[in-house]
Amino acid sequence: MSGPQRSRRYDVVVSGGGTAGHVAPALAVAEALVDAGHERSAIHFVGSSRGMEARLVPEAGFEVSLLPGRGIKRRLTLENALAVAELATATLRAFALLARRRPSVVVAVAGYASVPCALAARPLGIPVVVVNIDAVPGAANRLVGRFAAASAVALPGTPLPRAVVTGAPVRPEVLAIDRSDSGRAAARAKLGIDPDRFLVLVTGGSLGARSLNEAALGVARLLSLRRDLAIYHVAGARDHDAMAARLAELALSAERGLDYRLVGYEPAMAEVLAACDLVVARAGASTVAELTVVGLAAVLVPLPGAPSDHQRRNAELLEERGAATVLDDAMCTPERLVELITSLAADPARVAAMAAAAANLGRRDAAARVADLVEEVAARGSRRRRLDALVRVLRGRPAARGAS
Repeated sequence: MSGPQRSRRYDVVVSGGGTAGHVAPALAVAEALVDAGHERSAIHFVGSSRGMEARLVPEAGFEVSLLPGRGIKRRLTLENALAVAELATATLRAFALLARRRPSVVVAVAGYASVPCALAARPLGIPVVVVNIDAVPGAANRLVGRFAAASAVALPGTPLPRAVVTGAPVRPEVLAIDRSDSGRAAARAKLGIDPDRFLVLVTGGSLGARSLNEAALGVARLLSLRRDLAIYHVAGARDHDAMAARLAELALSAERGLDYRLVGYEPAMAEVLAACDLVVARAGASTVAELTVVGLAAVLVPLPGAPSDHQRRNAELLEERGAATVLDDAMCTPERLVELITSLAADPARVAAMAAAAANLGRRDAAARVADLVEEVAARGSRRRRLDALVRVLRGRPAARGAS
């Protein structure tokens, strides 16, 4: 963040969320604003009552207001009629919140709650900054981007108006990951993993991915005698118990072969990323951003049916640069995954080249770049409000509230 730090009191509202993939970059931008001198209490989140922000935002020390509602599908159903009604209610509540707080800017990070907040900001004259971290913008960002003052995008060529390439913001704890030889050794020591094993992280996100979970369990069966490999499998809360029961039947032993670790949720993911050699994962934007910032080789399995097939495009961008291999979900079988893992484990030079290519794509200062853009838009909006107030005075009208 450029310039000397100083206390900035104007309010910023950060809207959106739903999944951890949307909440994480939103929190990264908020922390960058705090680092730039903004008071933590002046940054207020607006999210969905159904989203992960209800838990993750307060844990990070920020206030959050939750709106009702759900996503709208492109077909006429009773559920969609209810969703439209909830959107109207959410927009009215967002209007009341923004009218009360009078923020200088609204930051929309995609997800359901970003739409009512951005719609409410427009008649109040509050500028909006869109943050888009996918290669292909989702419906919410495409709608809000039409009237946003600026769009902070992760990748060049992202089709949004007034786009500024900032990179994808990632969590400070991800930026702090040490992938040096000593950092890797320290992370493995904490995890209790042999430093000489080729370590593969398999993760499908906070909920997990069933096809990845099934394939990983098959890999455990097929590679049970490999003493040179370790697999750290983050199955997600939904499938963990079922996976654990089936894993117990395999009776694996690290002393006799494969070191296989199964967890539902991993709070110390930064240590796992520091320790591992290869990641097998979905291709959500936050995952891709973290892989590039950390510098990790990957096998990416795009989620089939993702809106606008954005995960496939995210994955293909890394594959085009030599940082990842794309594996179709339908082809994500234990046998194919074993083939990929064993071939990469036998070729450390290729793994190192993939990791370096990933690191070349990462933008470690992305959160600070977005924060800079937010400040710039807020400053422009402030100057415009002061000019409008001056015009009102010259015309003999009272200045609008919040114009100073």
